[in-house]
Amino acid sequence: MMLEAAHITCGYGAEPVVKDVSFTLGEGERLSILGPNGCGKTTLLRALAGLLPCEGTVTVLDSDAAKLSRRELSRRVALMSQSAPVYFAYTVRETVAMGRYARRQGGLLDREAPDDEAAVRESLERTGLWPLRDRLITELSGGQLQRVFLARTFAQDPAVILLDEPTSHLDLKYQVELIESLKEWTARPGRAAVGVFHDVNLALDFAHTALLMADGAVRSLGPAGAVDPVLLSDIYGMDVPRYMKAALGRWEG
Repeated sequence: MMLEAAHITCGYGAEPVVKDVSFTLGEGERLSILGPNGCGKTTLLRALAGLLPCEGTVTVLDSDAAKLSRRELSRRVALMSQSAPVYFAYTVRETVAMGRYARRQGGLLDREAPDDEAAVRESLERTGLWPLRDRLITELSGGQLQRVFLARTFAQDPAVILLDEPTSHLDLKYQVELIESLKEWTARPGRAAVGVFHDVNLALDFAHTALLMADGAVRSLGPAGAVDPVLLSDIYGMDVPRYMKAALGRWEG
């Protein structure tokens, strides 16, 4: 088992935001978390990444995440947030190379080893950023910066990637390429991914399994290809299938 969440409950105050969430993730599997704004999706990811204390147990590669050092957990799990502050004018390559910190024996200031260089280059090429490797990140568009953060996540070489709105700021072409890149990444041995998406179509295209949340709790967990449209509409408070069919109808005929 790559990742197991058992009875996760957490939040930021007296009232929990996430309530008794459980699921398992096997090798090669991709899970999408769906639900309206404020239902606890991002909070759950933060708990899984060890950034937020929680009740319950997060197990990564048969180890209790709470008992792992921050560095050891980073070798197993990487979180790509939907937004990240940019404080310094690093180059694209330097920013992606920061993903190798947990892999270096001497820490962030240690010199890059050949495997670090290879991992950074592969990540830049995978995300189409190699031509921009010397560009300062302060000069990038939001979509380009999002791809830099994804490349940094790939360079970290974790077993499990947690993605919080990975397609935000991306145009259609790069949304599709990102999803395909993640599918290729998880197809390699010893890898799995969990993604939070607002776009239902992208979420279901990405995942083998869909977890539907509402008010911090799991409403449904099962194959992405068998999501109940009635439940989906109930969770989002609108007729989701009708909206999807109307959108598709614009391109028919």
